[in-house]
Amino acid sequence: MSNKKTRFAAVPTSVDFPAQEEQILAFWEEGQHFARSVAERPEDKPFIFYDGPPFASGLPHYGHLLASIIKDVVPRYWTMRGFRVERRFGWDCHGLPVENEVEQQLGLKSRLDILDYGVDKFNESCRDVVLRYTGEWQRFIQRVGRWVDWSNQYRTMDPEFMESVWWVFKTLWDKELIYEGYKSLAYCPRCSTPLSNFEVNQGYQDTQDPSVTIRFKVQGEDKLSILAWTTTPWTLPSNMALAVGRDIDYVRVTLKDGEQLILAKALVQQVFKKQEDEIASVEVQPVDELLQMRYEPLFAYFADKAEEGAFRVVVAEFVSTENGTGVVHTAPGFGEEDYQLGLREGLPLVSPIDKDCCFTDEVPDYEGRFVKDVDRDIIRLLRETGQLFAESTIEHSYPFCWRCDTPLIYRTISTWFVNVEKIKPQMLAANAQIWWVPEHIKAGRFGRWLEGARDWSISRNRYWGTPLPIWRNEETGETVCIGSREELVGLCGSEVDDLHKHVIDLVEIPSPTGRGTLKRVPEVLDCWFESGSMPYAQNHYPFENKEDFDANFPADFISEGLDQTRGWFYTLTVLCAALFDKPAFKNCIVSGMLLAEDGRKMSKRLKNYPEPTEMIDKYGADALRLYLLNSPALKAEEMRMTESGIKESLRAVIIPLWNSYSFFATYAALDGWSPEDGDQVPQNRLDRWVLSELQTLIHELNTEMEAYRLYRTVPAMVAFVEKLTNWYIRRSRRRFWKSEDDQDKAAAYATLYRVLVTFVKALAPVLPFITESIYQNLVCRVDESAPDSVHLCDMPQADESLRDAELEEQMELATRAVVLGRSLRSKHDLKVRQPLRSLYLLPPDEHSRYELGQMVDLLADELNIKEVVMVEDETDLSEVSYRPNFRVLGPRFGKQMKEVGQRIGELTQQEIEILKAGDKIAVAGGEIGIEDVEVQRREKEGVVVAIDNNLGVGLDVQLDDELVAEGVAREIVNRVQNMRKDAGLEVSDRIRIGVQGEAGLLEAIGQHREYIAAETLALELSVGALPDSVVLQQELQVNDYACTIAIARA
Repeated sequence: MSNKKTRFAAVPTSVDFPAQEEQILAFWEEGQHFARSVAERPEDKPFIFYDGPPFASGLPHYGHLLASIIKDVVPRYWTMRGFRVERRFGWDCHGLPVENEVEQQLGLKSRLDILDYGVDKFNESCRDVVLRYTGEWQRFIQRVGRWVDWSNQYRTMDPEFMESVWWVFKTLWDKELIYEGYKSLAYCPRCSTPLSNFEVNQGYQDTQDPSVTIRFKVQGEDKLSILAWTTTPWTLPSNMALAVGRDIDYVRVTLKDGEQLILAKALVQQVFKKQEDEIASVEVQPVDELLQMRYEPLFAYFADKAEEGAFRVVVAEFVSTENGTGVVHTAPGFGEEDYQLGLREGLPLVSPIDKDCCFTDEVPDYEGRFVKDVDRDIIRLLRETGQLFAESTIEHSYPFCWRCDTPLIYRTISTWFVNVEKIKPQMLAANAQIWWVPEHIKAGRFGRWLEGARDWSISRNRYWGTPLPIWRNEETGETVCIGSREELVGLCGSEVDDLHKHVIDLVEIPSPTGRGTLKRVPEVLDCWFESGSMPYAQNHYPFENKEDFDANFPADFISEGLDQTRGWFYTLTVLCAALFDKPAFKNCIVSGMLLAEDGRKMSKRLKNYPEPTEMIDKYGADALRLYLLNSPALKAEEMRMTESGIKESLRAVIIPLWNSYSFFATYAALDGWSPEDGDQVPQNRLDRWVLSELQTLIHELNTEMEAYRLYRTVPAMVAFVEKLTNWYIRRSRRRFWKSEDDQDKAAAYATLYRVLVTFVKALAPVLPFITESIYQNLVCRVDESAPDSVHLCDMPQADESLRDAELEEQMELATRAVVLGRSLRSKHDLKVRQPLRSLYLLPPDEHSRYELGQMVDLLADELNIKEVVMVEDETDLSEVSYRPNFRVLGPRFGKQMKEVGQRIGELTQQEIEILKAGDKIAVAGGEIGIEDVEVQRREKEGVVVAIDNNLGVGLDVQLDDELVAEGVAREIVNRVQNMRKDAGLEVSDRIRIGVQGEAGLLEAIGQHREYIAAETLALELSVGALPDSVVLQQELQVNDYACTIAIARA
């Protein structure tokens, strides 16, 4: 080895990982490593990543944290594969989230409050507040180790972005995919705007509503009524029809007082459960007769609509007998199914509510009151008039506004739509080209959503957003759609710098046909339309960067949470299919929802989850990254966040990895080993094995990363850390400890160095901090020509010449045998430091017998055994007998069980092997298999046995004086090593040892004096006396002996 000391810095065994990460962050910033990681990759080899813009009005949470980690790992990986990966960060600046924030800040309660305050001032307040939290976001993103280009951010409120959104809209307009329609939509009373169907799906909550059953009196019949059920009493003044099912059986129930009530036969018992004894008779009510009936309106407000076909019974497919009465109250102005039914049946459409969902003067008794506030009054009135049959409260899942938490109202309203159903084939074709992870999303959640997609309501009756670029003359109907600022300037004749509503609404266009003036329609675009336009708008396409965009579209990769299958993933797909008839992205990782430890949603009010920043400050970002990446959330499944899980990631992976690095650096410093000493050709079996395992890992990591299956990569990394630390290093320690500088020691250093350096490069995308720290010391300090950051290195590729599948298989078998042997020692209270005479191995097959035969020395050393004996069958380990499995055999053989049981008891070992191979044996006119046989084992005296998956291990647990004495010596070595550590001695310090104690103990020490001295670096070992200048002295119990051990520096 080299005579000069290595340049590796000293590595402490204990480290403050969070503090170390802060140092790494400063190192990256000073060295501009992110910018260089992009700039140093060729421009003609791009990897295109789209970052879904978060709403800028809120603080980051665990959902953002998980997404950020995924969005960091994948770009880091492809950068190390030689690709140029630009990572622009973007902000979703428009829409209800920002407006709600400003409303709260200004104390505005409603749409009217905003109008009184002034739309111009309101929008400017939105502009001021929208990026309030950018500092917190930047600190959060940087602290978790995510590399982002902050200098080139895009914002949906910038004029260039908004202009591209106009281009998207105009292109769809020109393709006749935009239309204005009158439909029943979910509407937020507080925000005074309709929502799209996928927005509605984001806000379902369990809530309580009134459940009422109403008598609708049949015209011309004094005592006959039709019973109908509803959970929205406020819609009853707008009732226009009753709906029944064509295939439902109806009955006329006559009560003892003569009243007659019509309802579904299947629901009679449920409806009359409290009045069953009042029923006099039940007779069939044909559906055809029902359809001829007219009934009296509950209220007089729209009684004149009878002349237009109202107040009759109609057939509807959506009627069921799951609940209610089998008759559905129908108000076409409120509810999508009702609206469609009204169109089909020609029912009058009434919607007597204003933009704030308060009744208009069409319903004078409740004029100006919010509709939901009127429920109790309507129920009270119906009770007084005798039209209320039953009343209760129901708990059901109901949609709430996804931003302000207000229950939505389904109402018929005029709005603008994208004709999604027209392009559904293109959307499905685009989805077929996307690689989804997990794969079931393609045909499952996302595919089904596309198949059921409906036209998208894209206009909002709000203020802070991209205005619809439509100018219209309301008198003549002349309409112009604008696709650019240049086009608008050309038509209006004046410059336009800001495209927001309060500015653009002042712009009027002279009629191109000379018939008056065109004014902009009042609505703004759904902010989801903007985020769906992000691939084009972030590049100001097609006004700038057209050639570059066209060459690099679609994106290689995106990632968000499962909820975005009905959000951003969907809007990207709709718009790209409409614009280009292709997918917007090629690969997508979908993450699951993170829940609190109690299984509920994370709640700041309940404080049922650990704060992300607190966890990072306590355990480090690497630990949090590893924990989340090794979770079910990477397979789009729910995951419960626990602090103990983060702590376990630190304990199981990060600390062992650091200890491996510390071990290497410490002994390399002691021996003056340097990488300059040469990369030894591996001859030692352990060296060849760990290098082979490393190549297998690298091959697996690259395969899975190329397929975006991150959920498979981390378990493989974790497993390798276990193999490296608890097998290779532990098995190789003596090679580093020994004093002689031979080829084997040099090979051990070269192998461990190679493994650590290669492994940290492979780990770098997942654990960017610890890998950087290790790389800086192991590589940068000794090789000035190396990249000055691990993240500027190339991703390792498997060296097939180092792979040895047979050796890996041998070691895997040996590991299994060791695990079984250790379990036997633990079960029978035999410490590993206590030598045993014999290990018996029963391999599952001849190939395994050969493989284990190559590992005999290793097994003997690992399990502290004097000899290893291969046995032929189970009877060599224990006395085996066989009895019938009565639970399985009884039903098949019945009275023949006695004969079958006798035959099973006589089975030979050869016949058992036949059954184990999956074959059958004829018995009593039938056949038996291995599942029909129960094995009973009785261990031979002095031997304990464990069998798992056909691998058998036996230990001879009988101890003689020689074995006991050696066990005592090993215990003394262990205690002295612990004392060295407790005393703060360096691993190279020589010592003197003195032991006092019982005669048996001292005799055992005397027999193994040289062994104890060599293992503990002791130049002197006194038996019966203690040394002077003691640095540590302890009273100990070694096996059954009490003793005093003292150590001193030599």
